[in-house]
Amino acid sequence: MSLSTHVLDTGAGQPAAGVALRLEKTILGFDGQPRGWKLVAEAVTDADGRAGALPADTAGRWRLVFDTAARSSFFPEVTITFVIDDPTAHHHVPLLLAPYGLSSYRGS
Repeated sequence: MSLSTHVLDTGAGQPAAGVALRLEKTILGFDGQPRGWKLVAEAVTDADGRAGALPADTAGRWRLVFDTAARSSFFPEVTITFVIDDPTAHHHVPLLLAPYGLSSYRGS
């Protein structure tokens, strides 16, 4: 199916619009071990802090890499790595960002 994300600036109490992000999938070697990352898609969060319909359509290890330098000098980049076991299900990975803290969870 697909993947979506939502970035909220909890320090400002509002959605984080204009955050650039990359969706990457792990590259496996012949031995099945991770060998690196492949860029799958790039997006920018909309006025509501959302980026949807990202093409995470296979099982495996994925990551979202957020360019958060404009929001936090302490966290200029945030990487969230996760595993998709059921590629037919929708996955939602929100990021809650403050100047000196962050959190994420599997949303719905």
